[in-house]
Amino acid sequence: MQELTCKLLIIGGGPGGYVCGIRAGQLGIDTIVVEEGKPGGTCLNVGCIPSKALIHAADEFHKISQFTEKSLLGISASAPRIDLARTVAWKDGIVNRLNAGVAGLLRRAGTRLIGGRADFIDGKTVNVLTGESNTRIRADHIVIAVGSTAVELPFLPFGDNVMDSTAALSLTEVPEHLAVVGGGYIGLEIGTAYAKLGSKVTIVEATDRILPQYDSALTRPVLKSLQALGVTVLTSARARGRNAKGLIVEQADGREKIIKTNRVLVTVGRRPRGERANIASLSLAMDGAFIRIDDKCRTSMRGVWAVGDVTGEPMLAHRAMAQGAMVAELVAGVPRAWDKLCVPAVCFTDPEIVTCGLAPEEAAAQGIDIRTGQFPFTASGRAMTMEADDGFIRVIARKDDGVILGLQGVGKGISELSAAFSIAIEMGARLEDISEIIHAHPTLGEGLQEACLAALGHALHA
Repeated sequence: MQELTCKLLIIGGGPGGYVCGIRAGQLGIDTIVVEEGKPGGTCLNVGCIPSKALIHAADEFHKISQFTEKSLLGISASAPRIDLARTVAWKDGIVNRLNAGVAGLLRRAGTRLIGGRADFIDGKTVNVLTGESNTRIRADHIVIAVGSTAVELPFLPFGDNVMDSTAALSLTEVPEHLAVVGGGYIGLEIGTAYAKLGSKVTIVEATDRILPQYDSALTRPVLKSLQALGVTVLTSARARGRNAKGLIVEQADGREKIIKTNRVLVTVGRRPRGERANIASLSLAMDGAFIRIDDKCRTSMRGVWAVGDVTGEPMLAHRAMAQGAMVAELVAGVPRAWDKLCVPAVCFTDPEIVTCGLAPEEAAAQGIDIRTGQFPFTASGRAMTMEADDGFIRVIARKDDGVILGLQGVGKGISELSAAFSIAIEMGARLEDISEIIHAHPTLGEGLQEACLAALGHALHA
């Protein structure tokens, strides 16, 4: 058995783990990252990146499909075809490039990357199974960054044409009929992509509307787009299993319905990988299934830290990255604490949704007097020229001083405004600050300025 020592050991090479490893290496900390699979974790290998590649390919295919002789743009094209196997190979090429990039970044930072499965022996020692050999690593500090995995339904086990999102992103043929169990962002992103590629898609959502974590104003344009694509949306409906005819669904009135399908995608949520790495042996304080952490990502055991999905919501890659970088600096002796005002969230549906900070209902629940402003993309010249005028930008600010507390938007390509939304909130901007900044014309970003002007009572273009 090989024995190694280091100051910082990171279990998991996903967004939180590898960013922690890079930052620690930059700070001169002797660091080892242990990853069982390829570097980059779920996000890079089977989540964020491959799903956005599929969404892009589907968008391009669908766009060409709309270029008939009746196209308002005056563009016509013959019926397009897609070789999904080639699309998946292109997607895999991107993932492989980024895998190599993460490994290279760790190496250049001076951080060691070890492939293998890690298991805690105690709070300072980990055994790593690498092939048929063991490596024992002892560290002063250990970061748990094991991530999350898809929730599996006992009556719809994965396999036999029942897929999780990982399998759905590796299909080599477009399914004729696709049923998506779960109307959250993962199900709608992938379901929309396959609808654009030609699948007959049915969404089955247990609550009374799709994307229940967002307010109805934000989801209304998404529902309209799904209907235009021919997607069937069943709300207040629950999947109950499968038979030879298809997916069994219990409707709101209690009656059963059989949905014809040759593929079922289950996207009912994700759960932390708390069973990994013999974490239970540490008897850490927990919040349900999540590891409890403080504002410095410290667990209840001295010298053991946790970042990313295993620590709770929001289970987002960029939150994990920020946590990982913070922990590296804390280990290096830099005074840090988690004091983020907001963590932006993006739903890559059609159109996209961005939320940042407080929604109106959340502000009201906290007893905050607010004023809001909204700018519709039907008044945006840029949106019109993109054939994307369905959507809006909304701002929520304190009534007394105009400090911006929240920003939300829905529209084509609006994900790229998430940084502007976050900056405005984190920098403590007021409505007057944003409204006085010159925004380039014609851009979708002008909508942020216009929403602030509307909240001040003097919108210019709406």
